[in-house]
Amino acid sequence: MSTHIPKVSIGIPVYNGENFLSEAIECVLAQTYQDFEIILSDNGSTDATQEICEAYTAKDARISYYRSDQNRGAAWNFNQTFELSRGDYFKWLAHDDLMAPEFLERTVAVLDQDPEVVLAYTGVSLIDENRELIEEYKDKIDSGNPDPGKRFRALLLDWSLCFEVFGLIRRQALLQTPVMGNYGHGDGVLLARLGLLGRFQDVPEYLLFSRKHKKQSMREFGYEGGGNDYHRYTVWFDTSKAGRLLFPNWRIMGEYYRSIWMVSLSLYTRLYCHIVVARWIRHNVRNLSKDLLVNVRVVGERVRGMMLVTKQAGQVEEKPG
Repeated sequence: MSTHIPKVSIGIPVYNGENFLSEAIECVLAQTYQDFEIILSDNGSTDATQEICEAYTAKDARISYYRSDQNRGAAWNFNQTFELSRGDYFKWLAHDDLMAPEFLERTVAVLDQDPEVVLAYTGVSLIDENRELIEEYKDKIDSGNPDPGKRFRALLLDWSLCFEVFGLIRRQALLQTPVMGNYGHGDGVLLARLGLLGRFQDVPEYLLFSRKHKKQSMREFGYEGGGNDYHRYTVWFDTSKAGRLLFPNWRIMGEYYRSIWMVSLSLYTRLYCHIVVARWIRHNVRNLSKDLLVNVRVVGERVRGMMLVTKQAGQVEEKPG
């Protein structure tokens, strides 16, 4: 690892990413803006990820590699890359995504020019496994509004794919948050918190490339089409929650309320944000109810299983010896 403290840190969290990881690293090395470091955090991969990472660290002192002995979940891995970073500006890059050579140059310029902007992002080109363009996507939410309450409303109530989380973010802003939450929609909650701290700035060009493929988490958990399976998604964010009773939508609601009290806001803005969360609750009554029904069903299945085991044990004892 280089002793020079770079201006930009690129965190690449990865788990079994041998398929696309090299391409992601190469796209960072090809940036027109070169004052960066790359942090590779391997979440206990079982494929060739380790070999790929070690080969790159041997070639470039700006690249560092850290490996967990087990899969600790996506949230842990995302946060690990930030904790190990040193730059004033930080960006996550998914191991299967790419960015155009000008991405850092354009987004660094935005943060350099306006201290009120906490996150700079670009349009996204959705590509397939072979880099062929599928469609172009741009979030159309009011995250650049000068009013923090209006930004909070947009980030909670206007649907988006949360691609802004892969923008360039001020380190000082991230330090004022718990970073990536270990629950479903942890990325969306983080964006809402960043939105309370400052404006987002959209760079009009399409400089981020999100790869759509069969093993992509957004497809696996149904998140891509506006629906969700936040129970499974929560376990993806935090593997220690496997097998537990989960209330992911209630957790999101609680985190939104918590967000309002994490930053300094005027009384009027704080009240407005509470009204926004109330509107979110009204729009998500079905999901909140689903949490209750899912857990009632899980508890019922566990009770029936315990009763069956007890019954079978009793039958064994009643048999003549």
